[in-house]
Amino acid sequence: MTKSNQVLIFDTTLRDGEQSPGATMTHDEKLEIAELLDDMGVDIIEAGFPIASEGDFNAVSEIAKRAKTATICGLARANYKDIDRCWEAVKHAKSPRIHTFIGTSPLHRAIPNLDMDQMAERIHDTVTHARNLCDNVQWSPMDATRTEWDYLCRTVEIAIKAGATTINIPDTVGYTAPVESADLIRRLIDTVPGADNVIFATHCHNDLGMATANSLAAVAGGARQIECTINGLGERAGNTALEEVVMALKVRHDIMPYTTRIDTRKIMNISRRVATVSGFAVQFNKAIVGKNAFAHESGIHQDGMLKNRETFEVMKPEDVGLSGTSLPLGKHSGRAALRAKLGEMGFDLADNQLNDVFVRFKDLADRKKEVFDDDLMALVYQNDSGDDRLKLKSLRVVCGTTGPQTADMVMEVDGADVETSATGDGPVDATFNAVKAIFPHGARLQLYQVSAVTEGTDAQATVSVRMEEEGRIATGQSADTDTVVASAKAYINALNRLLVRREQSEPGYDVKGVSYKDI
Repeated sequence: MTKSNQVLIFDTTLRDGEQSPGATMTHDEKLEIAELLDDMGVDIIEAGFPIASEGDFNAVSEIAKRAKTATICGLARANYKDIDRCWEAVKHAKSPRIHTFIGTSPLHRAIPNLDMDQMAERIHDTVTHARNLCDNVQWSPMDATRTEWDYLCRTVEIAIKAGATTINIPDTVGYTAPVESADLIRRLIDTVPGADNVIFATHCHNDLGMATANSLAAVAGGARQIECTINGLGERAGNTALEEVVMALKVRHDIMPYTTRIDTRKIMNISRRVATVSGFAVQFNKAIVGKNAFAHESGIHQDGMLKNRETFEVMKPEDVGLSGTSLPLGKHSGRAALRAKLGEMGFDLADNQLNDVFVRFKDLADRKKEVFDDDLMALVYQNDSGDDRLKLKSLRVVCGTTGPQTADMVMEVDGADVETSATGDGPVDATFNAVKAIFPHGARLQLYQVSAVTEGTDAQATVSVRMEEEGRIATGQSADTDTVVASAKAYINALNRLLVRREQSEPGYDVKGVSYKDI
């Protein structure tokens, strides 16, 4: 299988990425992200962990039904119940896959309290069961990079003989280094009987900052599938970032002669969408998709860029979905210009969506001299819904140099306007207190983050809020030239999403709490 130069991209944003604390996505958001991944050319989408909850099962099942070209994969622990539930969810896909795993390192063998022989038998039985249901079965020895070499070879051989078609080697805790990653894959392919008949995959975590390097090294060692997430989203320090490995293979094709099916021009769009729905903003200096990835401030750098952009850029902004040059729009721009601009940025909006964005665009253009690409992105992804129970109608904040600040607010609650006045230690605190006064709740604010969309005193501020209530977590985000207004809208948006989750957890909705470990 290593003779091919095609590297399969296995995206686990909807499973491993969503396990990031606070990154839980709604059903509709999962469907949207899956569609974007499919359109971008991702080969395998790990859509979720079907046994974890009724919501996860429903999302995986719906994604499987809607998928156009991508293989849809579900995760299952090494037991029949998990595997059966996984198959029920993915069987609707044109190309379904069952991914089953068990921890093989000494530390992880102790969790189910199985000795080596008992675990070997469990692997054989569960992989056989999965293969009897589905022709496409992936098996993972969790914590493979800390598993004894002889035992790792033994379990991989058992999985292959039982019918696994893909063997994934996870660096579960981000422990390994590139030279080890390449050597491990190479030795397994050379040593294990039947290894030539399966695809080897690599799944790396970024605890030591080497996930991308380890994944690329594994490909050099013979792996032909990379497991990754958009923006490197994932537990702890995250996973291998899809955008990094894909662009590394594209830009350095001279020394890494491998190809993927990814349409890289769609990277920036999906990166920003995942950041919005997860509430995890992309750091400015993040490779490929960070705001500063194609920014140049140094005089020497600017001079070089003006003469030849290749002096300080190893890839074109257009290659990842940026327009290269920003074409500002203003208050005199019409729908046609807006549609054309959004088209250049990778958005194909329906007429009603365009009309909604156009209204917000005109409102913003009246307050800003120029509306830039990033402003438009924020408008498109502004996640206020017409069906929300809570809506901000008006807000007036009075700030003084001494004493508490005051927020006068009118908010619509279930169709009725409610007015109040509240004080707080700063304008944002006063605003949030006003929301609490109008709509009392017990949710705890876990995260409040503000970032400027563009430069200047008239820049839009994007505010992200994460809230928790009785184990339920929801994020909200909004953008406005007024930071306090953006804060209020983001806070209310998070509350609306918590209300939806509260309803979903009512008796009869059947949400099963299943504890599981990240692979």
